[in-house]
Amino acid sequence: MNPIHVVTGAGPVGSTVAQQLAEAGQRVLLLTRSASGPEHPLVERLSVDVSRPDQLGPALEGAVAVHHCIHGSRYDARTWRAELPVAERHVLAAAGHVGAVVVFPESLYSYGPTDGPITEDRPRRATTGKLGVRTELLAQRDASPTPTVSVAASDFYGPLVRNAHAGERLVPTVLAGRTMRVMGSLDQPHSFTYVPDLAAAMIRAAATPDLWDSFLHAPTAPPVTQRELVEQVAAAAGVPVPRMSAIPAWALRALGAVSRETRELTETSYMFTRPFVLDSGASQERLGLAPTPLSTGVKETVGWWRTAG
Repeated sequence: MNPIHVVTGAGPVGSTVAQQLAEAGQRVLLLTRSASGPEHPLVERLSVDVSRPDQLGPALEGAVAVHHCIHGSRYDARTWRAELPVAERHVLAAAGHVGAVVVFPESLYSYGPTDGPITEDRPRRATTGKLGVRTELLAQRDASPTPTVSVAASDFYGPLVRNAHAGERLVPTVLAGRTMRVMGSLDQPHSFTYVPDLAAAMIRAAATPDLWDSFLHAPTAPPVTQRELVEQVAAAAGVPVPRMSAIPAWALRALGAVSRETRELTETSYMFTRPFVLDSGASQERLGLAPTPLSTGVKETVGWWRTAG
């Protein structure tokens, strides 16, 4: 019998991991509360609440790897601190019981504001808000006897990606010819990670014991400015480049006084007001993977939005 690969969560990362594994001939159990996710003969979708050990434990029997791709129900530190650590503890315990490695998609939040390219050897010591929660999760993984790998990505783009700066806030706006308003600056370099590249890195890390108990960066193409990204999306779509403007950090802070969602975004506004560059070179060498060229990823993304978005 083929080994079982478990994926928790059917968002863009979990769904892409499940699809790539199945397309490679691997048997996948996809765990969500609603038994949702991509359809494939090798993907079995189960209704499982990973916060309940009595449901999670039996679902992991026979697993060789668990890709834990569940995020918080709200984008705020209070929700993250209430939901994420306990869910990860349950997954780590259940995976350890069956001898499976746990692979996590991770953000760059724990680095906090940095000067220069972000490399894997920089300290990850952020302490406040959502950034601090990510640091605490990394410490919990390090303390667990279960082998883990965290694969960090910058802002997502790609098929299935909706709730992201380069998702529904950008692509549909460009396709419709509306004015594009971006957070921070139009002209600061920023790294964007193609979700299929993140998924491929997670799968490779799970299959490579020498990479276990490490923190890796997902293969990520060279940075572009938000202006350049909008221009590339327009070119791939064959539509005129829309008018563009930037929402400065002070305006976000003012809006945050009355909007909880905007207030949460201001915590990471530094990523868009200064260069924010992910250096994935060392991890690419360890993984034996290279990033998808931005032009290719953008073309695939535009095609997905036109057919399924």
